[in-house]
Amino acid sequence: MENAKVYGYMRVSTREQNEDRQRIALLEMGVPEKNIYMDKFSGEDFNRPQYKKLLKKLDNGAVLFVKSIDRLGRNYAALNEQWRIITKEKGADIVVIDMPLLDTRREKNLLGTLISDIVLTLFSYAAENERVNIRQRQAEGIAAAKARGVKFGRPELPPPDCFQEVHSAWRKKKITLKQAAEACKMSEGTFYAKARKLEEDTKNTETYLV
Repeated sequence: MENAKVYGYMRVSTREQNEDRQRIALLEMGVPEKNIYMDKFSGEDFNRPQYKKLLKKLDNGAVLFVKSIDRLGRNYAALNEQWRIITKEKGADIVVIDMPLLDTRREKNLLGTLISDIVLTLFSYAAENERVNIRQRQAEGIAAAKARGVKFGRPELPPPDCFQEVHSAWRKKKITLKQAAEACKMSEGTFYAKARKLEEDTKNTETYLV
């Protein structure tokens, strides 16, 4: 087959994720570097710019290589629909390098198509199921950590050294809330929240001492 009709698709979830393994596998399969498309997007849907460009290139006789089925997508229904569009509407072939059974070039007959469809259904379901399980484990882990008192997000910055003096002036109505917030280089909401916390902490301390 002409290299001009051989394409590769890569997907990574974040900018930090290394894509070299996918690229090397595609090059080893004879995919020209210029015909490799890559998105740095989640696999939940196919609203990806490079994938859309690639889809326009595919036609009868073209072959699309991907390293693994989850690099193409993780959503079971969407993955099956895109597979149908590529193989049935576009007339192109798909080769999943890590899963030799998912090679639509093999046995161009009813049995071959049936085998590919069954295997795709199994593996795409497994890919989505793993995604769901990962999310569930993450949610359970976060809930357990919160129950242990672990706090998430950025650590709260301490108020500036002038905060108590500014707070006192604000409470005595010598300055406005806006002026107090500006003096402490905070938003009005942040200043107010910290002011309430300071007052609550002071009240609790006085109660304890009594």
